[in-house]
Amino acid sequence: MFSLEWLQQSLAYLPWLIFAIILSPTLLLAYFGRTYPTHRWMFVLIPITALLIAGILISLFQEAEHGKWLFNVIAGTFVVVDAVAIFFLTIDLLTVVGRCQIRVERSMMRVASLAKSHEVTLQLSNTSTRLWTIDIRDDQPEGLDPEPAEQRLTLPASKRAVLTYHIRAHRRGEFSFEKTYLRLHSRFGFWVRDTFKEVPGTLHVYPDMKQLAEYAILARTNRLSLIGVRRTRKVGQDNNFERLRDYNDGDNYKHIDWRSTARRQKITVKQFQSDHSQRIVFMVDCGRMMTNEFQGLNLVDYALNSMLMLSYVALQQRDSVGLLCFSDRVHDYVPLASGRSHMNRLLHASFDRFPTMVQSRFDSAFLHFSGHCRRRSMVVLITNVIDEVSANQVTNYLGNLSGRHLPVLALLRDHRMFDYADYPDIDDTVLYRSAAAAQILVWRNEVIRRMQRQGVLVVDAFPEQLTSPLVNQYLEAKAKHLL
Repeated sequence: MFSLEWLQQSLAYLPWLIFAIILSPTLLLAYFGRTYPTHRWMFVLIPITALLIAGILISLFQEAEHGKWLFNVIAGTFVVVDAVAIFFLTIDLLTVVGRCQIRVERSMMRVASLAKSHEVTLQLSNTSTRLWTIDIRDDQPEGLDPEPAEQRLTLPASKRAVLTYHIRAHRRGEFSFEKTYLRLHSRFGFWVRDTFKEVPGTLHVYPDMKQLAEYAILARTNRLSLIGVRRTRKVGQDNNFERLRDYNDGDNYKHIDWRSTARRQKITVKQFQSDHSQRIVFMVDCGRMMTNEFQGLNLVDYALNSMLMLSYVALQQRDSVGLLCFSDRVHDYVPLASGRSHMNRLLHASFDRFPTMVQSRFDSAFLHFSGHCRRRSMVVLITNVIDEVSANQVTNYLGNLSGRHLPVLALLRDHRMFDYADYPDIDDTVLYRSAAAAQILVWRNEVIRRMQRQGVLVVDAFPEQLTSPLVNQYLEAKAKHLL
């Protein structure tokens, strides 16, 4: 049936024939059906290839009669093994093609905090009559990091399973989830099929809000010093009695109500209400000076985190809070208001605000502020100064507010600038860079002293450390009745 002459004639065409028989359908399946072979194909291809190579070598080097007989045996075995393999792979392929009977539902919170971990739940339901092995990967909008990114699940027939993973957002804004991607494995694992399910969802990432809950817990237990908020001694004393409450560590012994203590058998103190109905307006710079990043967050992210924290503290003190975001124009303005519901307005106005590479217009921002806020307020400008022009504008506009308002400048430090100045190297290039950084820092300190001479309160801190000194500055201003 097979002869040496036949092999020599067809030897040049045999590899191409095998390539066409095996590879062509595979390419068509990959292109039209998104179905691909797995690494298990090697268990089929290795013996087939070994038989083919053995037959070719025998035909080339064995011209005796027993060599022809051995070649016929190997060639026949090759044809049988090839036919069985193709039949087996076809049967396994049929187990993965067809309609995907897997339902997917996603459950997650609609609101998330920046740089915090949040849980997402995927519920999969198998409505078919067979067991499936599935690789699941949820939609991954840019700016969100899932952990783990992909999971494998074995889902029996007519059963449900729940998978969870965590996402961490590296930027604020609105994120849209559209699909959940599935990779279905065939019964024997020689094929996989990629498909997806439409599972729409929306996630709003706001500045860090978990810090608000942490502050509330520490405030109730009188442990605010753990986050850097120090107790401020008041000048004078408020005389308006508010309520009786349990004694906490650090309370003034003069405020203990001994009659209530004897009646309740628990140390009870009088709480006096502090000055309220005061006003604080935040002006957040979103221009090019705020585009620097540290640990994956830009300076605007840190500014908004601190703004929200101080807003929460001020609203708890029953003060009014306003917000103005600007760059080359005024982007958002939230009028002064008080109450817990006002926190939501501040969140919605700031969650999708990002820095842009434009020169900030301080004149437009302060003109807008003057037209909308005439009563005395604490004006907190959060920005960064890197050149003389910007420093002069900030100094002039905040200095003009002194007297009519209480201006506060929150300056954000650049980590790289301080690192260059603090750790000079013997290398000439690095040494020159360190000298330049030190000169800029000296100029920066002069700008701060110039503002302080004009009556501006200055908070100078690294971005991640801004919240505590800013809250302390606010509490100190209220304690000294500067508002």
